[in-house]
Amino acid sequence: MINNNFIKRHNGPTATDVEKMLKVVGVESTDQLIDEIISPDIRLPKGLNIGRGLNEYECFGNLKALGAKNKIYRSYIGLGYYNVITPGVITRNILENPGWYTSYTPYQAEISQGRLEALLNYQTVISDMTAMPLANASLLDEATAASEAMLMFWHSRSRAQVKAGINKFFVANDVFPQTIDVIKTRAYYQGIEVVVDDIKNFSAGEEYFGVLVQCPNQYGRIINYSAEVKAWKEKGMQVAVASDLMSLALITPPGEWGADVVLGSSQRFGLPMAFGGPHTGFFATTEAYKREMPGRIIGISKDALGNPAYRLALQTREQHIKREKATSNICTAQALLGIMSGFYAIYHGPEGIKEIARHINILTCVLDKEMQKYGVKQLNDHYFDTLHFELPEGFCTCKVNEVALQHQMNFRIIDKQHFAISLDETTSLADVNEIVAVVCEALGKQHEDFVCDPSVCGTYNGVQEDMQRTSAYLQEPVFFKYRSETDMMRYMKQLEDRDLSLNRAMIPLGSCTMKLNSATSMFALSWPEFANIHPFVPQDQAEGYLELINELGKDLCEITGFAGMSFMPNSGASGEYAGLLTIRRYQEANGQGHRDICLIPASAHGTNPASAAMAGMKVVVVKCDANGNIDMEDAKAKAEEYKDSLSAFMVTYPSTHGIYEDGIRDLMKIVHDNGGQVY
Repeated sequence: MINNNFIKRHNGPTATDVEKMLKVVGVESTDQLIDEIISPDIRLPKGLNIGRGLNEYECFGNLKALGAKNKIYRSYIGLGYYNVITPGVITRNILENPGWYTSYTPYQAEISQGRLEALLNYQTVISDMTAMPLANASLLDEATAASEAMLMFWHSRSRAQVKAGINKFFVANDVFPQTIDVIKTRAYYQGIEVVVDDIKNFSAGEEYFGVLVQCPNQYGRIINYSAEVKAWKEKGMQVAVASDLMSLALITPPGEWGADVVLGSSQRFGLPMAFGGPHTGFFATTEAYKREMPGRIIGISKDALGNPAYRLALQTREQHIKREKATSNICTAQALLGIMSGFYAIYHGPEGIKEIARHINILTCVLDKEMQKYGVKQLNDHYFDTLHFELPEGFCTCKVNEVALQHQMNFRIIDKQHFAISLDETTSLADVNEIVAVVCEALGKQHEDFVCDPSVCGTYNGVQEDMQRTSAYLQEPVFFKYRSETDMMRYMKQLEDRDLSLNRAMIPLGSCTMKLNSATSMFALSWPEFANIHPFVPQDQAEGYLELINELGKDLCEITGFAGMSFMPNSGASGEYAGLLTIRRYQEANGQGHRDICLIPASAHGTNPASAAMAGMKVVVVKCDANGNIDMEDAKAKAEEYKDSLSAFMVTYPSTHGIYEDGIRDLMKIVHDNGGQVY
């Protein structure tokens, strides 16, 4: 029988290496080392019931089998997720390259120059496409980017607004539904009242500190908000616009309307749907907000010899310095995917991006004209890639959906009479003809394929004249220099060589992000069976994904000893926030909603107090001793002092300096005895 040698190979220490290390620390065996490090009262009494480990060949086969259970239909659902063509040179040299995917967060600029340049390129893409002077080096996704905009506006209210208790934030009801849900969650414990309504009903009174609109909206309609933005700002409101990055190649960017923030997802710039993520959220704003905006900002400085050098700029805004006074808990935030989107723009250049956008828009115009030819009304007067259809009287979208699924297509069904279709860069004229044929079949009509005359189709434009972009974008030399695959590959390698990653050496900083994902476990990321699944497909099209998620969830429950598991948080910082919200909701459900004190050791990561503040908690710091360990006497005293309002104690275990501190059970008992919960 072949032994499972994958465990031994993955991280690498040989038996000889282990023996040397044990000798240095003065113990005889790894068992003795563990006995001395971890208190016996928290050791597992029995082994974990998580099944046998797989060797690499078995793991590969298992992933293939899971992928085969997913069904790759052509998805025209939209709602922020679209099929993309990731250039092979980016897949091979960035996504599948450990020189890029194992790099540590760039705290040490001198060993991160390649990545910092790549992230600066990404910032330039976002700044140019949105026509905003400042962009960060990515956020987690579009929905959280929108909530970050709301919170930034909340913390940037005028003194008069703060004094008057102005707390309303308006969200147009045609914003993506997932964005609205996240905004409501983030607003709840901040005391922000979110008003969601049709923009036509927006009174724009002085009781509002901010507003969020989306263009194109969730149904695909392009609305010129430039006059409204001016009027809202004159009334003291701050304005955020959620936008589609690819559409901005054709549409007047919100930065030119006077928006304070432009946000969205970078998914269309080369990032596969992957059942919903991860995808990079983009966030661009004005100079006025540079000290309040969330996320990393890459800046250009000079090194000791006077040469240009890249660095993290304005770090005093961030959670690792500002802690509970930070306006966001955001950290690295999908940097690898931001880098991929930056390279996508470099690879295509401004004219290539515009060509892709025109391709999408022209085919959308063809679809509009063809559907109307067969009696299907289209409700958007102006659009980029998404059309909103209304069926004739007597017909139901249930039949349209049934026929679409028979032809392995997914449409967005809105209600019994309305549905939407979103096109993308992978769509062809043949696809458009098939979409129309499906609808004709559902309506019992005979269909004829449309034949495109380039001289006619080339004149089609779904964007209204007063919203057509005239300003240039992506004009820096980097967006013109690397068009051949050879040049692109060499540029990527040049940047990679200016970075320290795990394919060169150990990175001794240490963090929750310090790990090596094996090549075998990374392979499947770029397989179509996993990459091309829309997050809103029917469940029977994602059985492989669901099985993977359920199996991992069961294993994590077994490992952690908990009863339930959520994979919703998109990062460790988001996990902190979700955990604290769970505690607060639990206490609220038990009539203890007044509890809002969070005890946090002085040694904790900066994200801990930042997350607590976002959850509407008041942070009370627990002292640590000279070695950085929790001062148990101070913890007990603080828990008792705040027993009537204690909500949670956040503890990192092992601690931030790697120690399994004794007395963790005693600490938990103290917290529970005083009415709190432990994160």
